[in-house]
Amino acid sequence: MFEHIQPIDVDLGEAGIFVRRAGEGPPVLLLHGFPQTHLMWRDIAPALADRFTVICADLRGYGRSTCPPSSADHAPYAKRAMASDLVAMMAGLGLTSFMVAGHDRGGRVAYRMALDHPGRVAKLAVLDIVPTADAWDRADDRLALGYWPWSLLAQPEPLPETILAGAAEAIVDNALGGWGSAPDVFPAGIRQAYVDALRDPAHIHAICEEYRAAATIDREHDQADKTAGRRIACPVLALWSGQGALAEWYADEGGPLALWRSWADDVRGRAMAGGHFFPEEAPGQTAGALIDFFGEAGAG
Repeated sequence: MFEHIQPIDVDLGEAGIFVRRAGEGPPVLLLHGFPQTHLMWRDIAPALADRFTVICADLRGYGRSTCPPSSADHAPYAKRAMASDLVAMMAGLGLTSFMVAGHDRGGRVAYRMALDHPGRVAKLAVLDIVPTADAWDRADDRLALGYWPWSLLAQPEPLPETILAGAAEAIVDNALGGWGSAPDVFPAGIRQAYVDALRDPAHIHAICEEYRAAATIDREHDQADKTAGRRIACPVLALWSGQGALAEWYADEGGPLALWRSWADDVRGRAMAGGHFFPEEAPGQTAGALIDFFGEAGAG
């Protein structure tokens, strides 16, 4: 599990971000989702490191990164704050322009980074998401029942914190075994690492604050960008589970590509074999798609 990849703790003052760095070449930042950590990239980072400088980060409030205090409006856990962390972290490593791929929650941080810091993000890959405001605007019983963290973890404290603290194993097993996934692809050590990351009270609260931000201030940021006509300037790769929700829920609107094309001019992508966690279920497939996209002429 990444034994050969350099660990780095980056102190940003307000937050401390844990990363692992490998390889040489154009820089690529990889961001995880829920209930994962940077360990989700364990099989993909080595493949990319043959051609790129690969940075795998734990998001603010997740994994081995720190948990700054929150506020009534949840702004410290808005994707804007989390994206700013990572831009500063990359600059601290001497990487002022880079490419980024994010899965699940990490994808939301990644596209916010591209909107807020267009001069820093050369290319953007979003894995199994549509923009946050678009998802909430189209939410129905399928989202409430299928992706229960959206509504459950956004509830006022302390209810979701209490549930996570008392049922970390059940939460992880439900996520990994549901959402169109194949639970047997997750080694016991990886599953346990994800469980352990949900057992610390500070991280539990931070994760819930991140979901509360997604239900409130993140939507406001997206809507403000839409109103102002702000768009993602860099090329975008959208990949999604061929057997998951995104393949079905937005079909009448042209699918995920149509939604992303309302945010950016240069968008390509396709469905991938596997469930929501296809980067871990099929790392070779995912690494190949990212290498093709990031390795095109003009990248980095």
